[in-house]
Amino acid sequence: MPNYVITPPATSAVPVKGTDQLFPVRRIFCVGRNYAEHAIEMGSDPTREPPFYFTKPFDAVVTGGADMPYPSATKSLHHEMELVVAIGKGGKNIAIADALSHVWGYCCGLDMTRRDLQNEAKKTGRPWDMGKGFDLSAPMGDLIPAAGFDPSKGKIELKVNGKVTQTSDLSKLIWSVPEVIANLSELVELQPGDLIMTGTPEGVAAVVKGDVLEGIVEGVGEVKTKIV
Repeated sequence: MPNYVITPPATSAVPVKGTDQLFPVRRIFCVGRNYAEHAIEMGSDPTREPPFYFTKPFDAVVTGGADMPYPSATKSLHHEMELVVAIGKGGKNIAIADALSHVWGYCCGLDMTRRDLQNEAKKTGRPWDMGKGFDLSAPMGDLIPAAGFDPSKGKIELKVNGKVTQTSDLSKLIWSVPEVIANLSELVELQPGDLIMTGTPEGVAAVVKGDVLEGIVEGVGEVKTKIV
């Protein structure tokens, strides 16, 4: 057995729907501004510029509908509803035509964002890490296996306290799931256990303690959390 000088961190995992199985999480990659309407509301040009990415730590995942604590150092916590892709077969320089064969499954996810910290980072040209990659910033629903799901279309929606705040369709992704996988695999070698959050549609907004967030992706399932 390895003689670690401290106790190794516990593995983070996402449950597989309808089973007692778990998908271990290695890394979480997030695609920025991948719906045109959201790009516009964030002050950007929605043309097909090359995708760009930021990351969250693997242990940012919140599962099972558990509560999410309102994070420190912010007065503007925003929701971003997303389709999440779970990579089951690694690879680099993956062809677009082969990309979906690397997917183990899909789930719903929330890219929770300390918007005030992110906006300040944008102004100063600094990294987004503290705006995006903070503790427990990625609530996720259960995974479904990839077989039978078409990630090119389907309703994506988020309700806050029962009121719809975000609604769109996966067909409006600027960069499709296969294109994102192929592009990201040119930058890093994807590995089993990697998650890709594929971007959020328009309608992002602030939430406060007590708010209940319920999101769905048609054909995938739901994600739910309460801000506490």
